[in-house]
Amino acid sequence: MKKIMDDNRKLVEKAVGILMDKLGPVETSRFLAMHQAGKLDSVKRHHLWQSELDKEDFFKEIFG
Repeated sequence: MKKIMDDNRKLVEKAVGILMDKLGPVETSRFLAMHQAGKLDSVKRHHLWQSELDKEDFFKEIFG
């Protein structure tokens, strides 16, 4: 049984090292950037949802 890493920095360093070994630097960078791109997309989706939201209808639905 492996010991759980108590330091997030060690965990990140080990994970990035594995990615670099298996994928190389370019693909590792692309992989790590995917997470950020997904976040931006979710923020854009949320802003779109908010822009189309009717506040009064929303409050009636939530609070009755």
